[in-house]
Amino acid sequence: MFNKVYLLIAGAMVAAPALAQTNAPAAAPAASASTAVKAGATVYDAQGGVVGTIASTDGTNAVVDTGSVKAAIALSSFGSSPKGPTLGMTKAELEAAAGQQAQTSSEDFKAKLVPGATVYGSAGTELGTIKAVDSQFVTLTTPKGDARLPITGFGPGTKGVTIGLTAEQLAAAMSGAPKP
Repeated sequence: MFNKVYLLIAGAMVAAPALAQTNAPAAAPAASASTAVKAGATVYDAQGGVVGTIASTDGTNAVVDTGSVKAAIALSSFGSSPKGPTLGMTKAELEAAAGQQAQTSSEDFKAKLVPGATVYGSAGTELGTIKAVDSQFVTLTTPKGDARLPITGFGPGTKGVTIGLTAEQLAAAMSGAPKP
């Protein structure tokens, strides 16, 4: 039996490699498996090994916490066993897939940190454009002048490149005043 697992990491849904399950009982239909996928439930692999714990579920995906990574997985990817919800991946395989997806997402995001890219604030307001990028800092051109900010403060947002400041907080930081 093959069980495809979908990971939702950093906003991107990807299918992890399907894994053969030999000598494992057939997984129950997804509808009945999803009823067993509840916060706090332990998740097992096809051989009965512990994969992790369900941290939360939103009715479409469940976040599986392995202790090292948290990965959102489509409820339709879960099977069931007498022990509880199952996945066609071991803990190590899930962690490896999540790590690979996080690396790919990080590389994709870093490719967007280029001169001319628009940067948005935490409230969704356009703050300025990227003037320059180096290994540690991004220089942002704003209506109030240029700001040199740590690259770690930038991340993906719904509109594009985002920093965790509002326009007012950025302006206060640029002027040296206390942040509102």
